[in-house]
Amino acid sequence: MTRYELSGRTVVLTGSTGGLGAALATELHARGANLALLDLHAEAVQDQATSFGPDSVARAWTVDVRDLTSIQTAVDEAAEHFGRIDVVIANAGVGSMASIETLDPTAFERVVDINLTGVWRTFRAAVPHVKRQRGYLLGISSMAAFVHSPLNGPYVASKAGVWALADATRLELRHHGVDVGSAHPTFFETPMMDDVHADPAGRRLWGGNTSGLWKMIPLDEVVATIVDGIERRKPLIVAPKSNSLFARIPGLVRPIVDRIGFRGNTIPEVAALASETGWISSRRD
Repeated sequence: MTRYELSGRTVVLTGSTGGLGAALATELHARGANLALLDLHAEAVQDQATSFGPDSVARAWTVDVRDLTSIQTAVDEAAEHFGRIDVVIANAGVGSMASIETLDPTAFERVVDINLTGVWRTFRAAVPHVKRQRGYLLGISSMAAFVHSPLNGPYVASKAGVWALADATRLELRHHGVDVGSAHPTFFETPMMDDVHADPAGRRLWGGNTSGLWKMIPLDEVVATIVDGIERRKPLIVAPKSNSLFARIPGLVRPIVDRIGFRGNTIPEVAALASETGWISSRRD
């Protein structure tokens, strides 16, 4: 397969100042990509963009992924500024640590709204631009999409949702030459993991993530695996790669369904027929 070289391409990255976002931005810049950096923290994202050089190379937008208008405006401006958008990485995410009985309902809604609906909004805003370049969309999920842990209900649900959303979006866009993937790293060092280890419940549940199934891997390994996956336009990116079997077992049926379940022009024909409201009927049972 011909490698999808990133040099000269424009990459949109949400959550760009977080642990993984910042590391991805640095590696993408090193590979010659132009960066549209989208983050909630205005001063931090502006400083980040400036650190990479002139705005012809990197430019910052203050964005809340919970607001479609906020994302749409930034993505449209990025496309105009750089003249193209080739790759979009929906990376913004948050976590929580509480049981279903004790978790504040607003915390559940916030996690899902950022981690899952935020990915949907990012993809939605970017699709017209990425279609023009026959580009690539990537949602940052987690091994939590496949291995569901207690006290992490909204997090594991949202990350499983990102995996499913990426699969559905891939089917919708494949006839446009657009590839869509989801990335599934295991535990690695980030400010989010610092919060987990500072929390008594998190320390007890994961044992500090120093050994066994829950051992953390280096951030550099996660970044290298994700960027390699982008350059290969992979549908599923797993870090470490030794976890691939765990990730692929739940999805063994999907490639078969992709090939035989939606033949020919079925998907674009259905998309043309579908109502913008998303409902089959206005009738409520």
